[in-house]
Amino acid sequence: MTIVASEPTAAPTGKGVGPLLRAWRERRKISQLELALRADSSARHISFVETGRSRPSEEMVLRLAERLDVPVRERNALLLAAGYAPHYPETPLDDPALQALRDGMERLIRGYEPYPALVVDAGYTVVAANRGIAMLLEGVPEKLMTPAPNAMRLTLHPEGMAPRIRNLREWRGHLLAQMEREIALHRSDRLRALYEEVAAYPVPEEPPGTAPAEPVPYFALPLHIEHAGHTLSFVSSISTFNTPMDVTVAELAIETFLPADRATAKYLHTVAG
Repeated sequence: MTIVASEPTAAPTGKGVGPLLRAWRERRKISQLELALRADSSARHISFVETGRSRPSEEMVLRLAERLDVPVRERNALLLAAGYAPHYPETPLDDPALQALRDGMERLIRGYEPYPALVVDAGYTVVAANRGIAMLLEGVPEKLMTPAPNAMRLTLHPEGMAPRIRNLREWRGHLLAQMEREIALHRSDRLRALYEEVAAYPVPEEPPGTAPAEPVPYFALPLHIEHAGHTLSFVSSISTFNTPMDVTVAELAIETFLPADRATAKYLHTVAG
């Protein structure tokens, strides 16, 4: 699947940088004193910043954001709230400047074949996918694939992959919990709207034989999905870019699906070869 550009996620707004920094500090469950020690400042100064009695410098805003592990998009929001220009650019994914990134991601997910792999943005829009993903999407109606497929919608929609997922209730719970964590971190209206949509999808009755024929000691929650009469089992992993300096790049995630048993691996190689 060709990499496509994704829509930016709306950045949160707030009244001044102080309340925003306090909210991030409380979310990280650290005291003013601990934050001050991490940022080479004083608890008094942190208190003044949070209450609006002191305006932090641009450098201090970035330092506090780094010590609080604030996402890149939210760091720009903090800077704007403090009266400074955004520090991190948001380059469209189809911009020529990101050609090397696009090429690298395409090579990576193609090299993972025949196992499934895809790239999503912060709103779970699929921006690239390999033939392993295309195989799992066989039979999904075109209306779920256009204009840009969404991984959560494709997985949980009753006309998507959901009816073929043998442990749907478990996998659905895992995905919804993952989205809840992202909403708490990014406070994205677009992500919240997606969550409310997919959480409202009806959950079909699980078909008979939802468990594997022979119990397997899985090391992570597996995805059991049916394909052409075969039940395949996967465990997934998600990778992000190290120290990204661009909002778009910071919000990309590469998800790979590793066969959880030998039968699944053998089947995928047979189908591919």
